[in-house]
Amino acid sequence: MNRLASTVIAVEDGRTGACEPEGVVVRTEGLRKEFYSGRHEIVPLDGIDFSAERGELIAIVGPSGSGKSTFLHLLAALDTPTSGALYFAGNPLLSFGEPELVVYRNRSVGFVWQRHHLLPDFTAAENVAIPLLVHGTPAEEALRIAERWLGEVGLASRAGQRAGELSGGEQQRVAIARALVNDPVLLLADEPTGDLDERSAAGVFDLIERLHRSHRLTTILATHNLALARRADRVLALQHGKLAPGTDALAEGVMALNGNAGSGPVASGGLG
Repeated sequence: MNRLASTVIAVEDGRTGACEPEGVVVRTEGLRKEFYSGRHEIVPLDGIDFSAERGELIAIVGPSGSGKSTFLHLLAALDTPTSGALYFAGNPLLSFGEPELVVYRNRSVGFVWQRHHLLPDFTAAENVAIPLLVHGTPAEEALRIAERWLGEVGLASRAGQRAGELSGGEQQRVAIARALVNDPVLLLADEPTGDLDERSAAGVFDLIERLHRSHRLTTILATHNLALARRADRVLALQHGKLAPGTDALAEGVMALNGNAGSGPVASGGLG
């Protein structure tokens, strides 16, 4: 078993001795990401120092294009930074090969996108079971676990329904169950309520918050919704490539740059 796989299992089993002394699950040092549009350099992340401890719920706010999505993609090892360091449970992720990163993405990270990305002709249970099947779980067992998770998100009666026949709020609940079906330590959510009406958005956030507490997750979510963000343990504001403690004044100032200072759900664009 490789080093990262061993750490993943130790953290998931609650043997946090593999973590850093302060209980940090994920940490970055000087994280920088550059893009080029023609000759124009775009730097959404410019030397980000960040850490999240086990059990924390952290909201990241910022205008569209500020780099919120880019930051979450780096934490999930779905992209690589231009420079800097990224650690999971004290392990330098950037030094590991793709097979070890596959273990990390499949076992330790659950990702919820703004759009649910469900397979419309598959049932809710089949969609939730996909990460388990990728991990090698037998199909019958995978479906049984998937149905249990659908019960946790309030959709036990919809397990056999095709995903394309569900409402938007129900589809996002299925996506949350899919993200958590492998019992990850880290939940990353990129504008998870951005495509929903106000009532559905509040219900989805309530669900994320409840599952976060009951499963002792470390949850990091990007959102335009300040009313929801304020319910997190910490609010951080991302602006001009920098991440700063998101006091109400700073967070509202950052959001006002994008005309999104209100509390309603707003779709994300650009780099996110």
